[in-house]
Amino acid sequence: MIHPTTRPRFLMCPPEHFAVAYTINPWMDPQSWAREEGALALSSRREWAALRRALSGLGAAIELVEPVPGLPDLVFTANAAVVLDRKVLLASFRHPQRQGEEEHFAQAFNALKARGLIDSVTRLPDDLKLEGAGDCVWDDTRQLFWMGYGPRSDAAAPPVVADVFGVETVALELADPRFYHLDTALCPLPRGEVLFVPGAFTPEGRATIHALVEPHARIEVPPADAACLAANAVAVGDTLVMPACSEELRARLAARGYRPLVVPLPSFRRSGGSAFCLTLRLDRVSDEAELRRPARRQIGSRAS
Repeated sequence: MIHPTTRPRFLMCPPEHFAVAYTINPWMDPQSWAREEGALALSSRREWAALRRALSGLGAAIELVEPVPGLPDLVFTANAAVVLDRKVLLASFRHPQRQGEEEHFAQAFNALKARGLIDSVTRLPDDLKLEGAGDCVWDDTRQLFWMGYGPRSDAAAPPVVADVFGVETVALELADPRFYHLDTALCPLPRGEVLFVPGAFTPEGRATIHALVEPHARIEVPPADAACLAANAVAVGDTLVMPACSEELRARLAARGYRPLVVPLPSFRRSGGSAFCLTLRLDRVSDEAELRRPARRQIGSRAS
């Protein structure tokens, strides 16, 4: 749950050094980026600023990670860690190209801890890969983490997450290399629905979703929307900040009380990321922790 007095709070990183400099998923084409590097770099900054404005306009506070030369994907802060109940479990990246982000994110979270915005920062076992909220998506309605594994994160990660946070975890194997992180293919919505891309999962994964999500609560993403990473959305109340939304999908969402707010992010799609990838929610609280938590005076910050 989100505590009613808590302002939504996201971690973001300005795209000063964002680029498609290597290939670690099917979306990435460094040669194509290089041909238009100047224009695409400028576009990425404009798109990121529009996303930040949209979230701020919905009442969210934005905490910033300092961009670093040579770490072009640092902008995808969803991959930095898993965060719940003011506890942080730092990510461990599969590909060497992203492993340099790990210590920088650790420093950022320790700075947030020093400011009183989080309580603890924990590292994974050395032999385990888990790419943060990219593969560990909180479902507030069901009080569990949906966890993707296969392309980036290990099948052995869910028990570790369950131990750190004391909540249920549900593992889903990813089957389509385009949807290499769970957050590209599944988005739990505030009223209990789950937006998902059926073809991103193995038959066993789809069966698990069907077992835990009632038929009326399943919203399948049409293929054209999936190709635009529409499932990589950010929910703030009943508003869904999305990179794209067809009229068909918009009607399905509106019928359930949601307002899609489209913020185009085509520059980031070239790297296989979008709205959810560019943010990390910091203020989520489980029901059990909420019951245990004493009244907490809201702490000011430098957020904007």
